[in-house]
Amino acid sequence: MPYIIQKETLFQRIRRIFRQSVNGEEQDFTTGNIDRAIVLLAIPMILEMAMESLFAVVDAFFVAKISVEAVATVGLTESVLTLVYSIAIGLSAAATAMVARRIGEGDRQAAAKAGAQVILIAVALSTLIAIPGYFFAEDILRIMAHDTSVSETGFRFTQLLLTANLPILLLWMLNGIFRGAGDAATAMRALWLANIVNIVLCPLFIFGWGPVPAMGVLGSGIATTIGRSTGVVYQLWHLFEVGRVIRLRWAMLRPKWDVIGTLLKIASGSTGQYLIASASWIFMISILGQISKEVTAGYTIAIRLVVFAILPSWGMANAAATLVGQNLGAGQPDRAEQSAWRAGMFNMIFMAFVGLFYVIFAPTLIRIFTTDPEAVHAGSLALRIMAGGYVFYGWGMVLSQAINGAGDTRTPTILNFIFFWLVETPLAALLALYWGWGQTGVYWSIVIAESGMAVAAMWMFKKGKWKTTKV
Repeated sequence: MPYIIQKETLFQRIRRIFRQSVNGEEQDFTTGNIDRAIVLLAIPMILEMAMESLFAVVDAFFVAKISVEAVATVGLTESVLTLVYSIAIGLSAAATAMVARRIGEGDRQAAAKAGAQVILIAVALSTLIAIPGYFFAEDILRIMAHDTSVSETGFRFTQLLLTANLPILLLWMLNGIFRGAGDAATAMRALWLANIVNIVLCPLFIFGWGPVPAMGVLGSGIATTIGRSTGVVYQLWHLFEVGRVIRLRWAMLRPKWDVIGTLLKIASGSTGQYLIASASWIFMISILGQISKEVTAGYTIAIRLVVFAILPSWGMANAAATLVGQNLGAGQPDRAEQSAWRAGMFNMIFMAFVGLFYVIFAPTLIRIFTTDPEAVHAGSLALRIMAGGYVFYGWGMVLSQAINGAGDTRTPTILNFIFFWLVETPLAALLALYWGWGQTGVYWSIVIAESGMAVAAMWMFKKGKWKTTKV
């Protein structure tokens, strides 16, 4: 009796591909179907970034139960911490670019050595940030707040997160190694673990229970630090003990100045991109702080929700960066370009749906976090206006990150400077402070700048200069 081959259903195929992606069964994406490669990489990267965004949303949810001042403290601290995130994300992009290029070339040993140097850089930079963060946290918050009640109640939170910044740096930078190696599943699981710990500890430390005292907004910082540290321990265990694609050795933790120099050269541009964006964000929230603490709180909640959508989209962008890096290493620039365009299209569709959802349900979403009428109004207004540019964001973030993945960090840096500091910042000041638009002017300046930068990124990617970048 002949065997009957049963055709795989669509649901079975989706389930199989999903299982392959979250299990990390494949790490070489230089051959085969491009759409399949994007999906296999993007699913764990999207889930990874979703977990990162959940950090922000969970913290905002519980902190909002304390007071408006507490929410404002978190928002102002996060605006300062974006400088730390900028360094972490920049070096993560450098790690992804270098590791992906070495993997594409088939040199896993060189990829591992590059990963080890990333750890050394993280420790050194963390020390440089921690010392002034510990001694000047209150001064920093006082300058940002324009409200003494905020700086007096929240500076311990700011001090903790600035001093204990190493888990933030390592969580991002080590995941950059995993992404470059094509092992997005491990990066995803690290953030899952970190987030689960944070979700459990956040209400416990904020409100107290049994022998654990209520610590308010400081408790949120402690929970976040412990959660991120747990994720880092998991990452290091995988890199040094059970790494499947690349495995680090303790002997590799000796400075290799040529590798460090290359990483810092790549990272300087990428870090510069985020520093430029972060400094612009600090300027935005400083303008809003002059209006009222309720507006600051509403904007903080809205930004958390924006980030909740954008960070998963960064998962798609990171997938594009890995595909570009590995395929350039394998000598396939045309496949690298096609991968980025396809990823950009998928991301645009996703962001369009999210943007529509935010426009329709903005007030309902903001009320989950706060019932203060002015904060709800400010947050709803911010969310609706910024969501209007989501379609452009979808394309722009993928193509910018694809250029970074090629090792060309200079081009996106120039674009960031032009649109954040020559367009967004002066436009926000003009509209909000001189033309009397208030908070609305700030929100529209963000949309105009981000949309313009997305169009420019498309044009620069199409020119193709990134294909000749040496890493």
